[in-house]
Amino acid sequence: MLWGAGLRALGAQLGDAGTPAPETVAVAWRSWLQALVELGKAQVGDKTLLDAAVPFVETLSASLDAGLPGAWERAVAAAETAAQATAELSPKVGRARPLAARSIGHPDPGAISFVICVRAAAAALGDCD
Repeated sequence: MLWGAGLRALGAQLGDAGTPAPETVAVAWRSWLQALVELGKAQVGDKTLLDAAVPFVETLSASLDAGLPGAWERAVAAAETAAQATAELSPKVGRARPLAARSIGHPDPGAISFVICVRAAAAALGDCD
């Protein structure tokens, strides 16, 4: 449900005509993130995919001077670092919450899967500059 809401928001910003400008892509990802925050009510530090998604979106927006592929690469690196750092957190919301302290030492699966998805999407960016 979260991914679906996010992808609908992202798609609404991107549209379906032509190749979007890098700035449009960044705005679309901010819309994706906003949809997840509104629906899921989680925040950074809750040990969810937001712990990786927020650094991804912030880095993407801040790095557009490197072109979309370069900004995306930097954003994926930021998300990867943040996803791995979730291993030190205890979940406050989401499916891992019942595991509480037992999940410490393991990165959040949602954060890791987010990184896998955005890393895989990087292959499609070669023609976006």
